[in-house]
Amino acid sequence: MKKTFLTVLVVAIIVGTGSFYGGMKYAQRKSSSQTNPQNFRNLSAEDRAQRFQQMGNDFRGAGSDSNFASGEIIAKDAQNITIKLSTGGSKIIFFSDSAEIGKFTAGNSEDLEIGKTVMINGKANDDGSITAQSIQIRPETTKAEQ
Repeated sequence: MKKTFLTVLVVAIIVGTGSFYGGMKYAQRKSSSQTNPQNFRNLSAEDRAQRFQQMGNDFRGAGSDSNFASGEIIAKDAQNITIKLSTGGSKIIFFSDSAEIGKFTAGNSEDLEIGKTVMINGKANDDGSITAQSIQIRPETTKAEQ
């Protein structure tokens, strides 16, 4: 009886540990595949637009210590843009030639225009600004889509 109880207990612990590990890996894979901008490269333009629409509010107005930001461009010069966050604040985004700028096709810094909505992934700086690694120019939405 003791041997059966120990066997059942060991099997339960192994199954529980395996299930927990599998669940954590599944959640990690699902989370990274949905939010990593690098994964958008393999999607069609329609799929990217749909994914951005689904994620819409996830990145809008991210906090000051965040590596993500989204908002409307309100100012621009050769190496940075300032975006207006949905929370009413603003954030300065620095970019260089190595920052990937996309707009469902390859883009460049001339595509960063005042009034455009962008989503940025990069490194948070001590002063609250972000140094961009990638900038996605979001598609314009109609009033019906909002």
